[in-house]
Amino acid sequence: MSGRIALDTNIVIALFASNKIVQRKISDYSEVFTPSIVLGELFYGAYKSIKVHQNVTRLQEFAKQTIVLKTDKDTGEHYGRIKNTLRAKGKPIPENDIWIAALCRQFELTLLTQDNHFIEVENISVEIL
Repeated sequence: MSGRIALDTNIVIALFASNKIVQRKISDYSEVFTPSIVLGELFYGAYKSIKVHQNVTRLQEFAKQTIVLKTDKDTGEHYGRIKNTLRAKGKPIPENDIWIAALCRQFELTLLTQDNHFIEVENISVEIL
């Protein structure tokens, strides 16, 4: 095991679905992080689901077992640079994903995702499943 990885929302969902490929990939890394933005997206999904209590409880347990990355002033600066670069290239990506990318850049983490649009972000390592 080596390396440090951050999980995108779709990867956590796949992990909850017991996706073997995702489970194997995550086990390749020594440190696994979850951006607070990802947790926010997941909690939103849980609260709008039919099984609110079950899904919220599952997420609360998950959050206790992962290292949660929180934003700060440095993240904000990375966010601003990333968003401006994407604007200049004419390659916008979803707002929350810019925050996720900013955290990955700030902490020098590889982002594990299923979203191809992250390859538009400069100076972050992305692994697409």
